[in-house]
Amino acid sequence: MPQITLPDGSKRDFEQSVSVMDIAADIGPGLAKATLAGKVDGRLVDASFVVDDDAEVAIVTGRDDEALELLRHDAAHVMAQAVQELYPGTQVTIGPAIEDGFYYDFAREEPFTPDDLVEIEKRMHEIVKRDLPIVREVFDRDEAKRVFGDIGETYKVEIIDDIIPEGEEVSVYRQGDWFDVCRGPHLPSTGKLGNGFKVMKVAGAYWRGDSNNEMLQRIYGTAWPDKKQLKAYLHRLEEAEKRDHRKLGRQLDLFHLHEEAPGSVFWHPKGWALFNKLIEYMRRRQEQAGYIEVNTPDVMDRSLWETSGHWENYREHMFTTTTEDERVFALKPMNCPGSVLMFAQGLKSYRDLPLRMAEFGKVHRYEPSGALHGLLRVRHFTQDDAHIYCTEEQMEQECIDVIELILDIYKDFGFDDVVIKFSDRPENRIGSDEVWDKLEGALKGALDSMGREYKLFPGEGAFYGPKLEFVLRDAIGRDWQCGTLQVDMNLPERFDISYVGEDGNRLRPVMLHRALFGSLERFFGILVEHYEGKFPVWLAPVQAAVMNITDKQADYVQKVEKMLKNQGIRAISDLRNEKVGFKIREHTLQRVPYMIVVGDREVETESVAVRGLGGEDLGSMKVDAFVDLVNQ
Repeated sequence: MPQITLPDGSKRDFEQSVSVMDIAADIGPGLAKATLAGKVDGRLVDASFVVDDDAEVAIVTGRDDEALELLRHDAAHVMAQAVQELYPGTQVTIGPAIEDGFYYDFAREEPFTPDDLVEIEKRMHEIVKRDLPIVREVFDRDEAKRVFGDIGETYKVEIIDDIIPEGEEVSVYRQGDWFDVCRGPHLPSTGKLGNGFKVMKVAGAYWRGDSNNEMLQRIYGTAWPDKKQLKAYLHRLEEAEKRDHRKLGRQLDLFHLHEEAPGSVFWHPKGWALFNKLIEYMRRRQEQAGYIEVNTPDVMDRSLWETSGHWENYREHMFTTTTEDERVFALKPMNCPGSVLMFAQGLKSYRDLPLRMAEFGKVHRYEPSGALHGLLRVRHFTQDDAHIYCTEEQMEQECIDVIELILDIYKDFGFDDVVIKFSDRPENRIGSDEVWDKLEGALKGALDSMGREYKLFPGEGAFYGPKLEFVLRDAIGRDWQCGTLQVDMNLPERFDISYVGEDGNRLRPVMLHRALFGSLERFFGILVEHYEGKFPVWLAPVQAAVMNITDKQADYVQKVEKMLKNQGIRAISDLRNEKVGFKIREHTLQRVPYMIVVGDREVETESVAVRGLGGEDLGSMKVDAFVDLVNQ
């Protein structure tokens, strides 16, 4: 007689074993109809899963977070069935749910065409309409290998051989005549998938991600709870394509990337002006918050990275070199060890703490060529890093101050929707559990005292300490992970740094690792896409373009440009022998916030005629009035 405890705390007794679907039906027919799966003692299971003993059970419907991954996993299976129905002889390999969708890798000699993708999606809709029950079956391991071998699924046989231990049973899910090896769980039937999916594209993929293996064809799709959400996602994709920072970087003459320096940025004058504006802004905010700025070397001896733990935990991402005297050096992938050496220079007292040391450090990390993506994934970048050294008593307040600073800075850049992720101790870590308890307690205490919600990501902290990650939502609803805050008592221990306490004894400081933008290059790319290149006036690389109507106004145009520059306005003049309408269009495409047109009347009255980027006529005004407008 299992007793089932529901999420609201209520309990229901059953005379015999009962399935998740039976429990839903016992609560009400409406819930049974909406049931997609269940959670039994926190574990996601099929709706057909049978509960034998007392348990806590939650019914999963389309409103729950878990439903979306179920939909996407099932969409992959339905797509695989569609492909094998349409193209007999095609082998299926692996097909998971991924962010925003799903994919499946197929082994087929003939390449899939765009027309094939249309037919596959059409057949998927047919399979959904069939509303085939999705049933879990359990095979003996040898029997499973025989069954899949008999139908020519050699990749599945290899998966069973490599992943399923001897003596274990193999979980198989069947929908109609089609079946596949899978842990599950799945929806009750193909009809529950609905119509909010689309087959997107095909690409190459090596079997099991190994370039020594054969090339397969990977078909990507996206799946959502309904057509409305699918349509919204496709619209976001269209917007994202228009906002692609690589395309706008060329169009707006901001930067370029070159094969001879993969993952490194060539900044053009306008892009470099904006990049430096970010640094100037951050430098000012940090000074106001009590930080001092330092700079540490880019290349340091291997022994430093061995002490820090990076050599053991991060070696594959580091660029190294061996000199003639056989010393091994590494380009720094992080600024932390250099900061520790800065702290260790000279005697420190409790009166010096908290010591907040900021650095705009250039770091180098080896990223695989296939992972590089414009400014968003590079090998050489600048971190707006800071390391705060404090006492254990100061740790929580310093965390609060950093969190407040980060969130306030994001508001200045137009990001009000920020999610905080909390990642606690990973399996591969340094330091004792006692130390980790203190560090995690400080971060949680800071968030709780501020009343800030956060999402917990178990086991995803850095090897030396737990961390917070700050995720921004941009203008078209995409999420970007930017700032981080980590608390660390392990590096100070490994480097044996200390300060003199009030009682004269040597004490170990706590070290906070903090980045606000994260990577300046990446934040730059996010800003380009967030604003579609139409930066706020204070950030715009060129704030005003001054242009003449005829050659007679050329001298005055140059005078106005000089006056504006003297007032700190980033202005350019356009004296080309072109019609003024042509010039306005060109500077509009360059996203210049203000166009200043100068004719004979403006020369006579020593004024300027101003137009906004959206085409609005802001009228005629004196140069000083325009400067005030820009500054506001």
